[in-house]
Amino acid sequence: MIAKLLVTIGVVFYAVLVPVLEINDTHVFNQAWAPHARLHETWQLFTNTAIGVYSVWLVWVREDLKLASLLTLFVTGGFLMAYWLRDGYGGSMVLTDGSENMILGINLGLFAYTLAILLAGIAVAMDRRNRDAQADA
Repeated sequence: MIAKLLVTIGVVFYAVLVPVLEINDTHVFNQAWAPHARLHETWQLFTNTAIGVYSVWLVWVREDLKLASLLTLFVTGGFLMAYWLRDGYGGSMVLTDGSENMILGINLGLFAYTLAILLAGIAVAMDRRNRDAQADA
């Protein structure tokens, strides 16, 4: 049960919280962004939410924590790669109003997505240990 909750928390970060944080004037409705960029942002939000819904189904119905965790790694890892490579393509986490969402002095996306990957890894390890213990019994 705890392993399922850990994976679900990571999914909620990218499938629920990010859309809540980005469907506003800083992202989707940001008039400073090219319309084409806003389309790609909206596409990414819908895609990640759909992957998240599927991942929650995998966790709670199919009990496939490994695949749900792999999908979490793909979504959050994609963000982390974009974050680490941002200087090479002129990207930034600073919003058009000059602010940056931070938690504990770390960019919120970097913090949440690194945490999502760690939680998924812990969940897979816990699930493997539980399955091994059941096989030994």
